[in-house]
Amino acid sequence: MAEKLHVVRNQKDTVFRMLFREKKELLELYNALNDSAYNSPEDLTICTLENAIYMNFKNDISFLLDSEMNLYEHQGSYNPNMPLRDLVYIAKQLEKYTRDETIYSSTLVKIPVPRFVVFYNGTDGQPERQILRLSDAFEKETSEPELELKVLMLNINFGHNKELMEKCRTLREYSQYVDRVRKYAKRMRIEEAVERAVTECIREGILADFLSSQRAEVIAVSIFEYNEEEEMRKIRASEYKNGKEDGIAQGIKQGIEQGIEQGMVETCKELGVSFEQTVARLKLRLGISEQEAQEKVRHYW
Repeated sequence: MAEKLHVVRNQKDTVFRMLFREKKELLELYNALNDSAYNSPEDLTICTLENAIYMNFKNDISFLLDSEMNLYEHQGSYNPNMPLRDLVYIAKQLEKYTRDETIYSSTLVKIPVPRFVVFYNGTDGQPERQILRLSDAFEKETSEPELELKVLMLNINFGHNKELMEKCRTLREYSQYVDRVRKYAKRMRIEEAVERAVTECIREGILADFLSSQRAEVIAVSIFEYNEEEEMRKIRASEYKNGKEDGIAQGIKQGIEQGIEQGMVETCKELGVSFEQTVARLKLRLGISEQEAQEKVRHYW
């Protein structure tokens, strides 16, 4: 059994991923979602796809429990393509799962039941829960699709899905923390807003152990998350106003990435993070080589 959760390392970390990469908290979330009462985190078997990146899609957290393969994804913005992304990912997972079997034999090869969940906490209004279907993407509508994949999307913003929040303390307190960051960011700099939210939450027992032990990392990640959300919100507003312009999409993306890189380096420097540690974080977040990370850090240091 793997010792650590399979958490995407070549994509940016989020506070949500940091929280639920721990088996204890992940099992708490699973129990809340499924009205189950598993009490041993070691019952979780983590599914890893080492060096398997297909179409640049990787899942946040994937694990086996009770003959179910669960794929959990955190999204800060609405993405209607999650069923297609999960289809690509589950195909690679099942290929790995059945590698010692032959699917050409007369014996039925058993596979775990796939479960797909998206935890959404973007600022665009979304319902408490909704089902995203692969068939919605079909170019031609069909009443009985022969291939279907359904993803449960849950709104985990503060005040939503209260029954689920009552069952999962970690998720509830995460929602409270994010809400405070956003509330304070409306009237002060994001750096000050995050610092204040972290301090208050620790004092009031909201994610206290987690925030205390990983304070610097959480502050840095929270700032990056908020800045990226703001950039994406500006882009969506521009697209809505002017129409989608595919020709400039790549340029916009590159501009955002450059701004994030600079923000990461400057924030790490302000927090007293060493040059070497900053290089390591940039390498981890952007999925780039050691040399590339060093060059970027030197550029903004």
